[in-house]
Amino acid sequence: MVVLNRIYTRTGDGGTTSLGNGEVLPKFNLRIEAYGTVDEANSMIGLARQATSKSEPLVDAMLHRIQNDLFDLGADLCTPDRGDKLEFEPLRIIQAQVDRLEAEIDELNSSLEPLRSFVLPGGSEASAALHVARTVARRAERLIVELSLTEGESVGGPALKYINRLSDFLFVAARYVNSQGKGDILWVPGKNR
Repeated sequence: MVVLNRIYTRTGDGGTTSLGNGEVLPKFNLRIEAYGTVDEANSMIGLARQATSKSEPLVDAMLHRIQNDLFDLGADLCTPDRGDKLEFEPLRIIQAQVDRLEAEIDELNSSLEPLRSFVLPGGSEASAALHVARTVARRAERLIVELSLTEGESVGGPALKYINRLSDFLFVAARYVNSQGKGDILWVPGKNR
């Protein structure tokens, strides 16, 4: 259980922060950037939920579960697997979370017409917000992949899969909340030449 009875601790005033294993790193470290960007994606999903909670209960429930998963992902990234003996079992993203996300993508996508062009971000307020969340999730993915390829670092396979599927989910959800794709704004190549 997490207990936050004091919000500021002053321990980060010198530009460092602690990982879940107690290791102290500068706040600009790639691992910190990665889980910080996951937090940013989670915040954008929270903003999108301001629109989905009113009009899209199915998508909103999915987004609520995803927000919780993103805290799990942050905890996973915050405690690197370096073979250290820890006094606790670190929280990790597991394959079942990836499987659920894939099933939800398939559920939403089953009611959409196939695309014949790329979609411009926009349409409804909810769709536009989901597209912003999607782009932030892609940035988080790029950072997590870079972290996974950095010597001396590791990221679990399910965590990599989850962040990759997340942007796919957000794209499909953005189309779904656009009147099942009928409100999509399609790219017309060279339209303004």
